[in-house]
Amino acid sequence: MPIGMCLRSPWEASHIADPQGALSLDAYATASGRRFSKPIEIDGFVDYGRWYQRQAVPRLDPRQITRVERQHNGFQLTTDDGDVLTTSRVVIATGIASFAWRPAEFNHLPPSLASHSCDHKNLGVFAGKKVLVVGGGQSALESAALLHEAGADVEVIARAPQVRWLRWRKRMHRLGPMERLLYSPRDVGPAGMSQLTARPNILRLLPRAAQDWVGRRAIRPAGASWLVDRLQNVTISTNLHPVSAAPDGGRLRARFSDGSERTADHLLFATGYRVDISKYPFLDRQLLREIDQINGYPILKSGLESSVPGLHFLGAPAAWSFGPLTRFVSGTFFSAQALTRVVAAAM
Repeated sequence: MPIGMCLRSPWEASHIADPQGALSLDAYATASGRRFSKPIEIDGFVDYGRWYQRQAVPRLDPRQITRVERQHNGFQLTTDDGDVLTTSRVVIATGIASFAWRPAEFNHLPPSLASHSCDHKNLGVFAGKKVLVVGGGQSALESAALLHEAGADVEVIARAPQVRWLRWRKRMHRLGPMERLLYSPRDVGPAGMSQLTARPNILRLLPRAAQDWVGRRAIRPAGASWLVDRLQNVTISTNLHPVSAAPDGGRLRARFSDGSERTADHLLFATGYRVDISKYPFLDRQLLREIDQINGYPILKSGLESSVPGLHFLGAPAAWSFGPLTRFVSGTFFSAQALTRVVAAAM
């Protein structure tokens, strides 16, 4: 995430789970003396994550795993320095960077003309440039705000007929105890649905069609209400999407679904992520074929364990089996406990 971005999740939904609740954001703020802004800036949250790691897992091996293969009695892992490790259990919790998605018809464009929002640490490099931001969710809208504030000429291109803003949760704060009935502290999904998504083991009992509907509804593209004022002077074009683009004298010329054309210096795709575990470069191809999947998601059972015994997936890959909560940091309260129970039972 670029410098200056903030978490959309509120304070109470941004704690990383731990058994005694001693490693919360509040505990970090007290221990470090750091004063957090609200919304929480990404650099502060990253520092919190590093502090958490030092408290919970001080002996961390920083080497990259370049290959995971299955053996008859477990797994063999190869590190980036050539070391070989064996283990009976592997937990894959490697984030979503591998799943960044943009329309394939723009893959021919060089990185200087088109990129994904996750490719950038500092959007200030686009100062004085014309940038078209494709997308209608938090990433697109906040990227547009940061680009505008850095001095870029920005236009947001959104496929949806209108941009959705998350205004209702802020209003719900006025309801007192009623808010706690409508919203789980995990804060994934709208009123009422939030309580269901916070209980993955209940959600997965629903018919598949109902689970899929809840998943789509709970995380549909939307922007935080605190972005509205920051985007007042940014053009947002809705009901529109790019269909082609080509280099044009050091810039690019893009054609859109309504037949219009625009010339810009850069096309920034904030088009989200599509889970496909085949994109994990470290998974052995034979092992990959042994994992039961649907549309790129591993099919998981209790403990977020795949069809290959001892192989677990946490985070976004668990969303098909356990719902949208697993995509977020607040989902660690469920995922960590579910995984621990299965591991402990096998010991």
